[in-house]
Amino acid sequence: MRKYVLALSISASAFLLYADDTAAERLSDSNKVFTEIMATPDKGIPQDLLEKAHCVVLVPGMKQAGFVVGGKFGKGYAVCRRKGGGWGAPEAIRVEGGSVGFQIGASSTDVVMLVMNERGMRRLTEDKFTLGGEASVAAGPVGRHTTAQTDAQLSAEILSWSRSKGLFAGIALTGATLRPDNDTNAELYGRKLEAREVLTGDLAAPAAAKPLLATLGKYSFHE
Repeated sequence: MRKYVLALSISASAFLLYADDTAAERLSDSNKVFTEIMATPDKGIPQDLLEKAHCVVLVPGMKQAGFVVGGKFGKGYAVCRRKGGGWGAPEAIRVEGGSVGFQIGASSTDVVMLVMNERGMRRLTEDKFTLGGEASVAAGPVGRHTTAQTDAQLSAEILSWSRSKGLFAGIALTGATLRPDNDTNAELYGRKLEAREVLTGDLAAPAAAKPLLATLGKYSFHE
């Protein structure tokens, strides 16, 4: 019963934190976060990793819920490459829990993840998966190049970073769960869609996603 009440508290907290956001606003926020991070390459995501990535996951303003100790919630988007190398339509996702690394006095953190292989990409089409459980995750390196990569980073399916109060750093989101945000996908595309349809199909990206896709294309040169 205690676990059930806690789950209800977490769900209610997440709803209240994101009730006013629209799908288009979160796309705009995702684009802003990624643009700001890539505008400082010496302190951002290494270019060679971005070029190798199969997918990018952006969660702007992941929240620390005041209702539940340790409760963390985020809503954002996953964007994967198509066979031709370009970026496909975004899939709305939810992130819950995990060690996000909030700084003292910070109520939200921007989270960025790179999905580095086909296996990791398939995880995004599942109903739910756990970082550090079903999918291996490691803190991503920071800077222009990846010469300081560890064995854990080289073998991880997913690399992750967080930005809080201006500080951008790699952090392993161990224990965080990712799942499709079906309600937001329906809002964005006007109908219910499976995650696989969005990420691996030929679905046309909505107009609100065009700025984000253009920014991803600007900073990555994958062929």
